[in-house]
Amino acid sequence: MDVLKTEQQHREKESKEEDQKEHPLKDWIRAKFVGSMKKKGGQWTTATVAGVSLGHPQCLDYGPPFKPAANLEFCSQYDTFGCCDQQKDNTLADKYWSIMDHLEIQGLELCGVYIKDILCQECSPYAAHIYDAEDPYTPLRTIPGLCFNYCSEFHLKCKSIIAFLTEDKHLLETSMKSRVNFCNLLSLPDPDYCFPDVVQTADLNNKLGSMVEDPEGCLKLCLIEVANGLRNPVLMIHANDGTHRMFVAEQIGLVWVYLPDGTQLDEPFLDLQDFVVSTPWHGDERGFLGMAFHPEFQRNGKFYVYYSIIDEDYVEKIRISEFHVSSHDMNKADPLSERIILEIEEQAPNHNGGQLLFGTDGYLYIFTGDGGQTGDPFGDFGNSQNKSSLLGKVLRLDVDTKNINGKPYGIPPDNPFIFDHDASPEVYAYGVRNMWRCSVDRGDPVTGKGRGRIFCGDVGQSRYEEVDIIYKGGNYGWRAKEGFECFDIMLCYNSSLVDVLPIFAYGHNVGKSVTGGYVYRGCEFPNLNGLYMFGDFMNGRLMALQEDEKTKEWKKQDICMGDSTTCAFPGLINTHSNFIISFAENEAGELFFLSTSQPSSLDPRGTIYKLVDPSRLVIYKQSTL
Repeated sequence: MDVLKTEQQHREKESKEEDQKEHPLKDWIRAKFVGSMKKKGGQWTTATVAGVSLGHPQCLDYGPPFKPAANLEFCSQYDTFGCCDQQKDNTLADKYWSIMDHLEIQGLELCGVYIKDILCQECSPYAAHIYDAEDPYTPLRTIPGLCFNYCSEFHLKCKSIIAFLTEDKHLLETSMKSRVNFCNLLSLPDPDYCFPDVVQTADLNNKLGSMVEDPEGCLKLCLIEVANGLRNPVLMIHANDGTHRMFVAEQIGLVWVYLPDGTQLDEPFLDLQDFVVSTPWHGDERGFLGMAFHPEFQRNGKFYVYYSIIDEDYVEKIRISEFHVSSHDMNKADPLSERIILEIEEQAPNHNGGQLLFGTDGYLYIFTGDGGQTGDPFGDFGNSQNKSSLLGKVLRLDVDTKNINGKPYGIPPDNPFIFDHDASPEVYAYGVRNMWRCSVDRGDPVTGKGRGRIFCGDVGQSRYEEVDIIYKGGNYGWRAKEGFECFDIMLCYNSSLVDVLPIFAYGHNVGKSVTGGYVYRGCEFPNLNGLYMFGDFMNGRLMALQEDEKTKEWKKQDICMGDSTTCAFPGLINTHSNFIISFAENEAGELFFLSTSQPSSLDPRGTIYKLVDPSRLVIYKQSTL
């Protein structure tokens, strides 16, 4: 049966076309592997490529499948997860219609679906297997591997159009002589990957796009190094102003601007080195510690900082100040605009807290440490349990109004202890030891579930580290309790102690200094949605918590770096410097962490890493951050 139009019907059109066009797959592969391909006897074949990953699934360029940045209109079956972007999808569509133009109506009905499915295998998440591209010693197939029964049906109905799919003379000659031999040539060494069986095999597709776990259930992630050479980078935040800039602060008192492409501007956004107390001693907790942009920053240009000072009387304090961005340069702060909001005397150089953030209610939250030393020894029951002290607390201020008593801030009218004469009205929650890194959950991107929750890592003393969700008026137990257990027996068994339990606590056999993180709410890695990801400063361990929808309990999920196969794709790495200082979230909700190999404010060993789920890697445009 001949499903082709006559030669006369095509003569006029073909005279306007190029004499011969190579299969677009060849152009694509050549572009991807410039310098790693050799031409042999008219056939292009990949030379040996050191370190090529044989992981599954896999694309023709040896990269992992991804979610396209824009919807695919032609190969729509691979719209959510595959190996084609919109440009490639359009190329395949053009190829399809150029073939279709050669067919009579009967041929369109018989062969259209076959041709479309065969062309779209370049978009399959198993493209490298279907085209047998993983073996660098064999020529790249121009027709994907087809299962024998499917191939037989295709050959029987559409033999005459095979010439439009390949220029392989041996394959073409065989197709004219024998259907069986032709289909044997299209068979694959591993029959599990022939089309269409590959899309129907449960073992392959049930976990397609799912995160890879090791035998112990540890989720395998990879990293992208975004920046390095930083001196104890203590935070990275965005201004939520649509610019997608990131602001990175070093402990010594410098804040740098990073543009969306990862470029660091030459001059700092803010320089407070002359005022910030910071030393090169390993583990010194003083310095520039916190920063937050006003929710209306795009309109009012205000931001707030938290740093250590020593006043003229040699008293150590923490200072919270308001600054304005320069009216002449959006990438520079106005150094003369500082307005001191609050200063709190510190009784020791450690346990300085350091987190600032704005809640979804528009108020500024300040997280202070307990004042330092061992066991919160100040007063009869410590600073943290003393609601009249501002140490060991979560404070909540209204920075847009002034207090009638002359304070440069107002007190939110629903602060929990505003009418308690034995408490400071700024106190929102108490009983914390030294919360290091807190974040606001932006909520599920579809349902909004979880929006506004504040998560904190509270650094323990001798036995336990904990993760808390902050509630209005909550008592988080310190120094009566550490983690879930008693620390001060007398306080712990006090009948008036009603404390908020951590959502998770771990012993010092796991880690010794928690670094709070974020709930993942980005778009690039949907497998991570809802995971609270955090780490440990001392041993560099990454961890996650997942909430059980039924019991509302949080269960630990270990995170480990993927092996050399999982993270073998270009740009991905699987190692990081040990001391995890902070986590970060960009405007799109993607997560990063900052760590160093030398925890000294003068050692330029700090690095910023982006967390990546290699099973759902998306196409990266120009943006790095």
